[in-house]
Amino acid sequence: MERLLNDSHTDPKSLSPQTLAFVGDTVYELLVREYLARQAQRPVGELNRRKVKLVNCEAQSEALRGLLPVLDEEELAVYKRGRNAFTKNTPKNSSVADYHNATGLEALFGFLYLSDKLERLRELFDIIISPSA
Repeated sequence: MERLLNDSHTDPKSLSPQTLAFVGDTVYELLVREYLARQAQRPVGELNRRKVKLVNCEAQSEALRGLLPVLDEEELAVYKRGRNAFTKNTPKNSSVADYHNATGLEALFGFLYLSDKLERLRELFDIIISPSA
């Protein structure tokens, strides 16, 4: 994965956790879509159904639990900033805890992407998507 835009003027550490999650939501979904597309040739409807099972609050919260033991200090701090960020949104089909965990995961993925830590981003996604995770 290579960043699409190369703007070195923004320090990801200076961005709000909501902004990091805004970017990370898309990065995470793109990784899931790429993963599913590489699995096998399937109808788009089936790909979308599989994507929805992986990109939702509950699935992201569960994925995060598998990542916590391997996060370094900086990554854990970014996750916690995202998890603890104030939000006006309330989840409709999931728990508040799952929603906050998912936001933390998205903030982490946004941070890694914007920090050009793409190898680490892939490494964490591979842990999430591995069958033993």
